Amino acid sequence: MPRDPSTDREARGERRRSTHHGHHRNRSSAKHDRDGDRDRETDAEREERRRKRRSQSRRHTSTPRGAGGGNESDAPSSSQGLSAAALAQLNKANAKDKAKSRSRPTSRQPEQRRRSSRAPAPEPEIRDARDLALEWERSRGKGRFAPPEDSEDAEREARRAARRAARTRERSRAAGYESVGQGGYESGEPPERERRRGRKGYEKVDGGGGGLAPKVITVAGPSGERYERDRTTKGGRRVVSGAQLEEGIENVQSRKPHRSGLRGGGFMGMNFGVSSEDSMLRAKPQETESELWRGKPRPWYKQKKKLWWLIGVCTVLLIIIIIVAAVVVPNSGKDENKRDDGSGGGGGGGKSNLGSISPDSIPKDAPSYLNPFVWASTDDFNLTYTAETVGDLPLMGLFTSWDDSARANDKVPPLNKPWGDYTKRPARGVNVGGWLSLEPFITPSLFDYDSRFGIVDEYTLCSYLASRCASVLEAHYASFVTESTFRDIAAAGLDHVRIPFSYWAVQTYEGDPYLFRTSWRYLLRAIEYCRKYGLRVNLDPHGLPGSQNGWNHSGRLGAINWLNGTEGDLNARRSLEFHDRLSRFFSQPRYRNVISHYGLANEPKMTELSVPAVLEWTAQASSTIRKNGIPEDVILVFGDGFRGLGNWQGELQSLPNAALDVHQYVIFNEEQIAYNHSQKIRFACEGWARQTRESMDRSTGFGPTLVAEWSQADTDCAKHLTNVGWGNRWTGTLGPGGTRPKDVRPRCPALDRTCSCEEANAGPERWSDGYKRFLRMFAEAQMDSFEKGWGWFYWVWDTEDAAQWSYKKGMAAGVLPQKAYEREFNCDLSKIPSFSDLPETY
Repeated sequence: MPRDPSTDREARGERRRSTHHGHHRNRSSAKHDRDGDRDRETDAEREERRRKRRSQSRRHTSTPRGAGGGNESDAPSSSQGLSAAALAQLNKANAKDKAKSRSRPTSRQPEQRRRSSRAPAPEPEIRDARDLALEWERSRGKGRFAPPEDSEDAEREARRAARRAARTRERSRAAGYESVGQGGYESGEPPERERRRGRKGYEKVDGGGGGLAPKVITVAGPSGERYERDRTTKGGRRVVSGAQLEEGIENVQSRKPHRSGLRGGGFMGMNFGVSSEDSMLRAKPQETESELWRGKPRPWYKQKKKLWWLIGVCTVLLIIIIIVAAVVVPNSGKDENKRDDGSGGGGGGGKSNLGSISPDSIPKDAPSYLNPFVWASTDDFNLTYTAETVGDLPLMGLFTSWDDSARANDKVPPLNKPWGDYTKRPARGVNVGGWLSLEPFITPSLFDYDSRFGIVDEYTLCSYLASRCASVLEAHYASFVTESTFRDIAAAGLDHVRIPFSYWAVQTYEGDPYLFRTSWRYLLRAIEYCRKYGLRVNLDPHGLPGSQNGWNHSGRLGAINWLNGTEGDLNARRSLEFHDRLSRFFSQPRYRNVISHYGLANEPKMTELSVPAVLEWTAQASSTIRKNGIPEDVILVFGDGFRGLGNWQGELQSLPNAALDVHQYVIFNEEQIAYNHSQKIRFACEGWARQTRESMDRSTGFGPTLVAEWSQADTDCAKHLTNVGWGNRWTGTLGPGGTRPKDVRPRCPALDRTCSCEEANAGPERWSDGYKRFLRMFAEAQMDSFEKGWGWFYWVWDTEDAAQWSYKKGMAAGVLPQKAYEREFNCDLSKIPSFSDLPETY
């Protein structure tokens, strides 16, 4: 069988060490077998064997024994005398050595321990004084060395033997033998070696036998102490014999090699010069009081150094997480709590009627949009469970009866009566924007996050909130627009409401983070509130699949993937499917009188889209809607696409009862924003009135035209108006982070660095009388001009902060008429003041 080369090297090194100390022995295999059983003999048997050996020596020896001389007749008496003398001297030397070791440690002990830690320990010499004397007598007959010829030599030889025994004893202690006699280590392992093994990850285990009494061998030391070692395992397998420990490597390596369960061979994982292919059997740990090394790495959780490292790393990570949570998102968490409990916005939705139904009436597998017990608001919903749909859209929440007899004011007919000609009775309406389709400048608190999170639209908001998106957004839906909203709109002399919503009220697609269908029931309830107060509804799909303009109010800021890009055609089909389902639902008889306008797509950015593609899609959508039963008297509305009103002349003339939707703002135009106060009012009276008249004329424009968005804002300073975290044109900082590009100059009327947004964003309580007069005249000028067409819809009813964009806040501040049909200014240009008392820097 092949041998490990390291075994030969270790054996050769051990023999060199034995020669240096005068311990070189050349034993035969037979002698190993004899001495291997010697520890099992009684003292009487051992003495008998010695006598036989001495008698054989006298009979067969007729020549001198060695260099010391002597004759045959002297042998018996000399042998006996010397054996007794050697025994006495050894015992005397051992007693002296123990006395010295108790009084002070020898200088050799540290050296011996350092030597044992650097190299394999030499073979243990654990024999008593009688064995040493017996070996000396055996060597006499073999001519190995001559005995001392006098007592002085005998005493010198005894001291040498004592020193050898002392060194052997130190090796035994360093090697882990347990002294149970006259002293020595009780732990079986020097402390230094224990520490080294602990650093390497080894584990000390008990040497017990699982409840069985272990078999123990006792080996005598040179000074008479006894060393005990376990001999068997629980299964009775032999671990190591006393003869093998005494005789060393040569006899061990002569046996049949096998694998050891201890790494590197040796006893207890310590190298005695024996290779890994030794005669020691792999033993299971014994359950005795003494401890053994298991011979494998200690588990990480029992290694103190690694455990402390792990605790330290976990502590540092925990501190980092706490700092991030405490510093980065404190405001967002506060705002989310406010929105979650429904306290944000203008009054929360209630659940006063939830007790009218039993939880057992709702199937356990009902989706959330059909389960009133998980809704944020149940007021004015029919809570009787139904899974019925129309156009694959749920009817849940609707009552089976309705009343269309209400009217918004005495200037307009009730819902169940025809409106008549919009050129003679233009619509006066308002948008409930920023509600079912989020817009950051309307509700900036919903976007109050650290800029590093990149939350700039509804897509990124829901991506960040993940599962919390549902609770945050529904709390907003339930509180930002309520029944009181529509009651106040009617009280303001308005008669139409435009309700923006997006495609995820109907359907979502793979990868969409939007809140699916929750806004649908709020849309249906809003229509019922409009019915209650006699308000007619303009349905406004504000966000289509893929985004039709790439602006944040379409749902996702960035690329336009509607009719554009690799998914343009796919999203065009999805948008048609959206209108197919929507029009089938709203073709029900209950909506015949309350829905007056049906929008196709809000603000398609036709300056970047293919105009023929948009026109073709518009025609297809209109055909689908009419085919599904939307009445002819409902106006189909499509956006002008920022092409310029004159470019629509002759386009889509075959569409029945359709109107072109234009949004008029001075602040998004580089030239118009720089007009001073009087110029803005004059432009509203002249410029927009002219554009409206030209667009209404089919010879110069499309024909029927309405203005579905406008406001009183004279600057673009409102927070998040141009985008979350962006600057503005007014101060020349339009860009991410409010940067000031080199090629962009401030666009306030002063056109210099004195332009400021501080006063422009001030609340109504800080507005001067002159500024209030300007805002009122500017609003009424636009109303007058836009009524040259089919009417107008103010953007928006309410905001959190931007007062110049809120119809509700404008009325409260006195800068809008208390009744939309009772105005003070009707574009008499002679009455426009110079506003010289107003600074042109805000």
